[in-house]
Amino acid sequence: MPLCAGAHSPQGIWGPKKLGAGLSRVYLDWNATAPLRTEARDAMIAAMEVVGNPSSVHAEGRAAKSLVEKARGQVAAAFGADGADVVFVSGATEAAALACAGLDLVGADVEHDAVVSWLRPELAVDGQGAVTVVDPARTALQLANSETGVVQQLPHGVRVVDATQAFGKLPVAFNWLGCERALVSAHKLGGPKGIGALVIKRGTDLAAQIKGGGQEMGRRSGTENLIGIAGFGAAAEAAARDLDAGVWAGVEKLRNILESSIEDIAKETIFVGKDAPRLPNTSCFAMPGWKGETQVMQMDLAGFAVSAGSACSSGKVKASRVLAAMGYDDVVASSAIRVSLGPTTTEDEVLRFAEAWGTKYKRFRDRAA
Repeated sequence: MPLCAGAHSPQGIWGPKKLGAGLSRVYLDWNATAPLRTEARDAMIAAMEVVGNPSSVHAEGRAAKSLVEKARGQVAAAFGADGADVVFVSGATEAAALACAGLDLVGADVEHDAVVSWLRPELAVDGQGAVTVVDPARTALQLANSETGVVQQLPHGVRVVDATQAFGKLPVAFNWLGCERALVSAHKLGGPKGIGALVIKRGTDLAAQIKGGGQEMGRRSGTENLIGIAGFGAAAEAAARDLDAGVWAGVEKLRNILESSIEDIAKETIFVGKDAPRLPNTSCFAMPGWKGETQVMQMDLAGFAVSAGSACSSGKVKASRVLAAMGYDDVVASSAIRVSLGPTTTEDEVLRFAEAWGTKYKRFRDRAA
């Protein structure tokens, strides 16, 4: 039975809430990576006992192959991709390379680095993060932005859709999107790191970027990551159950409590994309002049894990490219942090974070006075 938002179980379906050497912390960086689900862990442990290579024809190999195909079916079902091909890769970054290589694509500067490097960022972005698509067949577009949580209204026929953040948090199906290729990743929905998939319309002409033994229907060579694939399948199936149970609606209520609490402390806080459709768990907000990296470090010392921008670029001290594309100046774009919640986040944790952030904010304000 899925754990509802606001419930607290130290050994619940998402694993322990203790991080580090016995230190109790509050994890509010689910968009960077979600804690490993118990279902995924159990599937991975079971897969470790399977000896065979999935490409071998003997009984041991067939047993390994059956696990791969089971997971392929679980991911396809959870993503509404019946009749499509699920190609397992090392993660969304590799999926982007496999999806985009050789295509003439346009997009916007709000895309993830893994995608924006494959396109020309020509498309306009408004102040709420919405991208104006001119030619869907030549467009790569992120369904939900990892930094701001803004959800795009996708026109039918977008060539490549980055569903990495949306998959598992929003009711979305590949067959509804009308796209040709979509990227997904396991660790964003409680699966293991280092495994993802490119989902493509059956019959799509796709040139392999990694060549060798012809695994994954000839599209991605290399012995399959059996343990990671098994964990991905189990996590995807559990994520679909959570959506059906309405778990993320409870998370959205906690996100709104967080933002109301922050606004009560500092009326001048800028909430990015607040008037746009957003992921239910994501809040990106800025306090102009108070560097995002500084806020992240101060909150880390206070026992809270949050981010400034996406996890892939959190070590870079520069303004957010995404916020700059939305029209924010460098002061605001460099002063934003992202707080992303999950199904085991509690109201007490949200309020404790707001209180701790408020204490640090008052010190910032007093120094700036």
